[in-house]
Amino acid sequence: MSALNSANFFDKCQSRLNSYAYYQKLQALPRNQRWLVLCALFLASQIVVFGSLYLFLGEIAAIGLLASILAGLATGLGALPAAFFKQVSNNVFNGLLGGAAGVMLAATSFSLLLPGIEYGNELWPDKGLWVVAAGMLIGAFFLHLADNKLPHIHFNEDLSHHKESLQKIWLFIFAITIHNFPEGMSVGVSFGSGDMHKGIVLAIAIALQNIPEGLAVALPLVALGYNKWKAVGIATLTGLVEPVGGLLGITMVSVFSPILPFAMGFAAGAMLFVISEEIIPETHSKGRSRYATFALMIGFIIMMALESLLG
Repeated sequence: MSALNSANFFDKCQSRLNSYAYYQKLQALPRNQRWLVLCALFLASQIVVFGSLYLFLGEIAAIGLLASILAGLATGLGALPAAFFKQVSNNVFNGLLGGAAGVMLAATSFSLLLPGIEYGNELWPDKGLWVVAAGMLIGAFFLHLADNKLPHIHFNEDLSHHKESLQKIWLFIFAITIHNFPEGMSVGVSFGSGDMHKGIVLAIAIALQNIPEGLAVALPLVALGYNKWKAVGIATLTGLVEPVGGLLGITMVSVFSPILPFAMGFAAGAMLFVISEEIIPETHSKGRSRYATFALMIGFIIMMALESLLG
């Protein structure tokens, strides 16, 4: 999608939002009062969502949503250094991203693919592998379509080339948000299966992966002149799409349990697409990729050990 079409897309969204009477009333409130209203609305929505999950789907489903929220908030934790530094060395940043890729690869393997094949074989003897493989391919294709059709800037593009357009900065933020959705969904799918152990391990993996991702969002925004705490806040918000994916994953597999193996494959395929398409290329884009390679292996080992110890 061209930059002009992307700018028009965001202009239309902003114009539509500005046309709503409730939004206009909210914007007219004093700043402190506006934030109190937003916080109250957020808390009320969480009471409704958590209460409904607990009543209709059980305790594990409610814990799963909480885990996906905490994993998403790790994005804000990773963004905190941007409040104190405008730059982080390439070696440190590539090492963090490489470690995140390793953690995600291990979590995808041990918490999604292997359990998915096992559940599939229980439902359809000797066919679990093929059900999960089909889910993987469709999950990857879904991310491919989102990558091509939705307006955004790729994760490894240099934002310094886009200083002339605020819309283009937000395209980058949108890219991170797109990629956070399947991560949240994977946590929801794991908890929706009823296996709290797998869900907790995967939520930890997603949280660890979100730390360098939050830094990747906040640092360019600070460099482009954004207020440092506003940049941290924006980075945190990109992670909060994960509970949306988590809620979808939990309800989907809880209500329609036979699709669990397919859903696990779908989430795994979407995450593998992000790792291969965005994270690993970013760690190799500026040379000196050996740090990232060893960090990936260490991240994989840490997650593998965590899976084994918690098991």
